[in-house]
Amino acid sequence: MAKEKEKEDVILNVESAYDKTEQFFEDNQKIILGVVAALILIIGGYVGWKKFIIAPKETEAASQMFRAEQYFQQDSFRIALDGKGQYPGFLQIIDDYGMTSSSNLSYYYAGISYLHLGEYENAIEYLGKFSSDDDVLSVIAIGATGDAYMELGETDKAISSYMEAAEEKNNKFTSPVYLMKAAQAIEGKGEFEKAVKLYERLEKEFPTTNEGRSAEKYKARAKASL
Repeated sequence: MAKEKEKEDVILNVESAYDKTEQFFEDNQKIILGVVAALILIIGGYVGWKKFIIAPKETEAASQMFRAEQYFQQDSFRIALDGKGQYPGFLQIIDDYGMTSSSNLSYYYAGISYLHLGEYENAIEYLGKFSSDDDVLSVIAIGATGDAYMELGETDKAISSYMEAAEEKNNKFTSPVYLMKAAQAIEGKGEFEKAVKLYERLEKEFPTTNEGRSAEKYKARAKASL
């Protein structure tokens, strides 16, 4: 009897919950339908915006940026930034084609260009606005920010950037480069024990790289200063 009573109670509770839910939808039907309609409009609007506005801009921006990239590859960094004649530079691409991947990439190119031109604060600003999932470019942007800080004499910030670059996408191509830069910057501060540890890490983790092979002599130099 007890089990049958429990079963009846469960059935009654389920029916009660169903009735309450049904009543809730009846009482709030207009609001619920309004919310659903709004969501459909938002999603549809976003898809349309991506397809009919952003996609054409992406194509146009990529074609417009082509000449600026050529100037960049020729080390004509000022022209790459400002453009020439009918061809826009990276700065104009950023202004004219915001929210496109070309605009985002232009922040990277602009930052590197400013670094080569010795305009280090601008380099830091523009590199800081670049974001990418690319394993190489994302690391180079962080490491280049470290280079700019070093040129400005802000060694601690440079070391922080170098270490971030080394750890961001740990690999044998970029990590040893920035570990070496960090180690030498730390040694330059007179923190020889810390520098020795980084040189030892280079020897252990990246023995076949140029940085790993040259770490021994730098380690010996740092040890001699302890």
